[in-house]
Amino acid sequence: MSDIIIAGGGIGGLAAALSISRRGHRVTVLEARDTFTEIGAGIQLGPNAFQALDQLGVGDEVRARAVHIDELRFMDGTTGEKVASMPLTGDYRRRFGNPYAVVHRIDLYAPLLAACRTVDTIELRTNASVVSYEQNDGVVTVRLTSGEEVTGAALIGADGINSFVRKKLVGDGFPRVSGHTIYRSVIPMEQVPEDLRWNTVALWAGPKWHFVHYPIGGGKFLNLAATRDDGATKAVLGEPVAKDHVLGEFPELGDTARRLLDLGEDWRSWVLCDRDPVDTWADGRVVLVGDAAHPMLQYAAQGACQAVEDAVVLGELIGTEASEFEVNFQKFNAERRERTAATQLLAREMGRQLYHPAGEAAKERNAMLASLSAEDMYDKVAWLHGSKVGVAGHVAPPVPAGLV
Repeated sequence: MSDIIIAGGGIGGLAAALSISRRGHRVTVLEARDTFTEIGAGIQLGPNAFQALDQLGVGDEVRARAVHIDELRFMDGTTGEKVASMPLTGDYRRRFGNPYAVVHRIDLYAPLLAACRTVDTIELRTNASVVSYEQNDGVVTVRLTSGEEVTGAALIGADGINSFVRKKLVGDGFPRVSGHTIYRSVIPMEQVPEDLRWNTVALWAGPKWHFVHYPIGGGKFLNLAATRDDGATKAVLGEPVAKDHVLGEFPELGDTARRLLDLGEDWRSWVLCDRDPVDTWADGRVVLVGDAAHPMLQYAAQGACQAVEDAVVLGELIGTEASEFEVNFQKFNAERRERTAATQLLAREMGRQLYHPAGEAAKERNAMLASLSAEDMYDKVAWLHGSKVGVAGHVAPPVPAGLV
């Protein structure tokens, strides 16, 4: 048994704590905030996420909190016409073995947190922001903002896109600002007209913008997310924004989508950021997971999914002896590198090719999507949604050359 330090108490950090503790290690999770919680609104979970959550022991609870979606629906945001849809019930669930679901972030986070609190070998610490680390003679020493030092046999960096652990390990500077601003609002479903209460993830695509909505909170709320490719150059995190400003950013939006956008209140804005894929996020007894390793844009809806996959694979590979950590972290890095890099690049390309084209490019996109059968669509997502999470017996569909 070894003492493992995890920097960051978000989804990836808690998932990693559960997975690693099952290999017999003691885990200390260092969370910078004054409480363990999750901010933000809705997220989407593919079947691959549920495979990983099952292996972490929280799959059933997340399923119970989630809304199991019937369809991914792609709409022309200006004309209001339905372009294409991917059914997510019968054949989809049979093929991939799990539902496609949407949750409020807290409905994924809370089961992970509750599970960690039942494990005697997991310590959860708040107000513990990691600012640096050193590793010498088989010991990793982490320094907190308070000046306190915490030591362990290994360090897992799960401290997000602005990771202090990554800053030293990779040293690739600030995240890449995408130039896309997203506006988010969550409203009670009782405020939504009955004819608009769709059990779908609906995406309305327009010229350099798109609008997504879906139910969360067990169907009690509607998650609204409207994104504009506005060339933003500065990262923004959850800043309040006036409703009139949001409505004014999407003047071309068609009537039905406009009715939904008009319902939003208490809007907040973010400027989306990611990083370029890197080959190496392991060094000695230090390794990165989740957004610290491979932050991605929202367009593939895989950020949380890949983080919980990381946790499962890391738990399988970490080993039981401290002397194995250095080699096994390299194995983990090699196991996850290609898949997560492909997902990062896919997310970027989906934003460019599917979500935001204008003019003839938009017409060509619509024609391409309309030509696809449900089975065609399942084939395209199989490498993501159908992957068997883990190392032992792992037979994942190959990553396709043409991602979109």
